[in-house]
Amino acid sequence: MITFLVSIALLIIGYFTYGKIVEKIFQPKQERVTPAYTKGDGVDYLPMHKNKNLLIQLISIAGVGPIFGPIMGALYGPVAFIWIVLGCIFAGAVHDYLTGMISIRNGGAHLPELAGRFLGKAMKHVVNAFSILLLLLVGTVFVASPAGLLYDLTNGVIPVIVFVVLIFIYFLLATILPINKIIGTIYPYLGAILLVSTVGVGGALVVTGAPIPELSFTNTHPAGAAIFPLLFLTISCGALSGFHATQSPIISRTTQNERQGRRIFFGAMIAEGIIAMIWAAAAMSLFDGPVTLSELINTIGTGGIVNEVSTMLLGSIFGTIAVIGIILLPITSGDTAFRSARMIIADYIKVPQKKIMNRMLIAAPLFITSIILTTVDFTMLWQYFNWANQSTAVIALWIGAMFLYIAKRNYWIAIFPAWFMTMTASTYIANAPIGFNLPMNVSLVFGGIFTVLITFFFFKFAARNRKNNIPIEDDVSDWKPDVA
Repeated sequence: MITFLVSIALLIIGYFTYGKIVEKIFQPKQERVTPAYTKGDGVDYLPMHKNKNLLIQLISIAGVGPIFGPIMGALYGPVAFIWIVLGCIFAGAVHDYLTGMISIRNGGAHLPELAGRFLGKAMKHVVNAFSILLLLLVGTVFVASPAGLLYDLTNGVIPVIVFVVLIFIYFLLATILPINKIIGTIYPYLGAILLVSTVGVGGALVVTGAPIPELSFTNTHPAGAAIFPLLFLTISCGALSGFHATQSPIISRTTQNERQGRRIFFGAMIAEGIIAMIWAAAAMSLFDGPVTLSELINTIGTGGIVNEVSTMLLGSIFGTIAVIGIILLPITSGDTAFRSARMIIADYIKVPQKKIMNRMLIAAPLFITSIILTTVDFTMLWQYFNWANQSTAVIALWIGAMFLYIAKRNYWIAIFPAWFMTMTASTYIANAPIGFNLPMNVSLVFGGIFTVLITFFFFKFAARNRKNNIPIEDDVSDWKPDVA
């Protein structure tokens, strides 16, 4: 219990200490006008209140990642707590803050545009394809998984296809309508439900004196899976997730001023870390008896464990409410995944999104592709998701480091997590059966060499960018509000 409480405290302290350090390094300017005003179109670009943006950001980046991931990560034992705390504060929150703030400085640009500006034009095309594939996978899976959960919740009375159709209709509306019509209206309430239910679970763990294990570096994974690199891909959303880099620019287009960035981007990630900590603790403490966590995952799945934990700690009524809220989580990440994909494609082919027909022309092929994907078995493709997700985080961290290097600021806050995750992602794909299937010792060497090479090219390219004084932000000095 002490490790759990100290971990929660460290996450909160991290927001008020390291968060301020990162903010000071970036140097936000309250007086600098944001894209919500300079590019206001009433659809994607429009100012919203900081608290609304915070809750929208939280519910967008959360999905089921900070719940299902930590439950699976709990198999490794209390060592998972270390990654959640250190990863969240020094990697995930830095990643989310820099991605969101650099996007604000560059007109609300998404990751492919930022990659093109800071890492070279070729990277723009690579990251664009990478991002669209990642978002399509997320959007498609987050249709199928909640539809199945709703089917189970209704005891099979309503056919699963009905839920699939309804979710797709909702996704389409949330993708093409102005952000303040659906997402800006219901997300803050869903974010509040997520926070309240999670605090309820955490409070119940403390009140009941749940036997949460104390800090240990022992690997308790029943299959003997290696902590490195697997743990750092298993627990992603609760510590560091590249998916967030596709979501933060959505809110960068609705942020009122730059000084709100730490609260919105850094704060939402810390909140997600706390959510991950609570669910990891619950999984470790409540399922360490005759029927182990591993056995339950194999029999009832992570969704079933969420249901067991919720009803066990909160009772049938409040537990059911919590479960319903968790069912909504993948839906609220799926819709922003499609919305983000629409915005990325629109930026890439330079099609304004003020007219609804333009939005439909881009959204339609996305949904047709997603519908096709729901009819085929893309299990193998999905196995690449964790690697693709963390590889996206690697790209975002190197972009953040490049921005800070050119601006002559402390770029090491991004370099250190970029090094670690570059090593992690490259070692994983070298060792994994879905990758090169090399022995672990060879994979570690491969990961080390790859990381050194990436670092070499980064500093070479960064020095050239600084020498050429490439622009790192849009010029908004001449902007005047439209008084018409």
